[in-house]
Amino acid sequence: MRINIQKCYTATLASALAATLLPTSVHAETGVTDDKILFGQAAALEGPAAALGKGMRAGIRAAFAEANREGGVNGRKLELKSYNDSYEPDTSIQAVKKLIGTDNVFALIGPVGTPTSKATQPIATKAKVPFIGPFTGAGFLRNHELGNVANVRATYAAETEAWIKHLTEDLGYTRIALLYQDDAFGRVGLKGVTEALQRRKMNLVAKGTYTRNTTAVKTALIDIRRKRPEAVVMVGAYKPIATFIKVARSIDFNPAFVNISFVGSKALAKELGPDGTDVIISQVVPFPWETSVPLVKSYQAALKAFDPKAEPGFVSLEGYMVGKLAVMTLKKMKGEVTRDKFMETIWTTGTYDLGGVTLTFGPKDNQGMDQVFMTQINPDGSFRPVVKLTM
Repeated sequence: MRINIQKCYTATLASALAATLLPTSVHAETGVTDDKILFGQAAALEGPAAALGKGMRAGIRAAFAEANREGGVNGRKLELKSYNDSYEPDTSIQAVKKLIGTDNVFALIGPVGTPTSKATQPIATKAKVPFIGPFTGAGFLRNHELGNVANVRATYAAETEAWIKHLTEDLGYTRIALLYQDDAFGRVGLKGVTEALQRRKMNLVAKGTYTRNTTAVKTALIDIRRKRPEAVVMVGAYKPIATFIKVARSIDFNPAFVNISFVGSKALAKELGPDGTDVIISQVVPFPWETSVPLVKSYQAALKAFDPKAEPGFVSLEGYMVGKLAVMTLKKMKGEVTRDKFMETIWTTGTYDLGGVTLTFGPKDNQGMDQVFMTQINPDGSFRPVVKLTM
């Protein structure tokens, strides 16, 4: 049988040419396919800070699910892949490297913690991967030269200033002590409290530390109690903070206890039980039960639709806001979906109306909100918003 070599060659060439002319999907960026955009999260899903990672994950997923029910963004569904880092920097580094290098995520979203973010943000920045909505108020992430970082929440400096303002002006306190986690997170809090007091020509009367991911707070408690403070301000995670307060109550040491938003309000209230009454917590999101705020109403509906058993809370509301920022940014983008264009869209959009709550960004401003809200725990473990502190 004779084979027409020229005919075969011509047919093969024609097939190859036709294949190049067929409509194909041009994927603009890593993590983007025809029907999906993949985000990654490294956060504490186990250990003493697990409620924080789980809360952020739930809120982000609720926002993504809300968008996906409406068809996603330009036909693409949003997906979140989360890894546990146990709130440990070394573990977080490995998780982020896997998300970027193996899972090929489009962006990192909702990381939890100062020490973990301090370890992983440089990795994301070097890889030019967006680093969106970290659950930390650390100042180093507010450096506007970090073109891949977009923060939602107010800084820890803003929270600590609010503490000292309320304690000194509302209550007239002058003897203030500090308990803080002995790491980058705690030292940011120490700096904020010290500077807020110095602006009022005051100093801490006592301070104590504990080691991250432990509840070893008794030595700090003894040292602080000895100085008889009127208030103890606290920079830590919910389990060690709850241990400190419960032991303090048991020995009849009852100053005003003031906590930073990172503590995880619902988890702290649950750990404290009846010992939580009147404990103060600063927040960086609106009250999650105030449904007269459109954002809160949509958050509650989205959370219930995603998980009917989930209960509203400050952490998941923050996660929802972070997720909404990502969704709204993607919807505003024209043409190809790229990491660079995603970040550029945030800076050029400037103002995001989430529904009664506004995020504002700019070329030299990578922090969306500056507001701090004060709350206290009720005897039944619920919360009340506070305009002026009373004890």
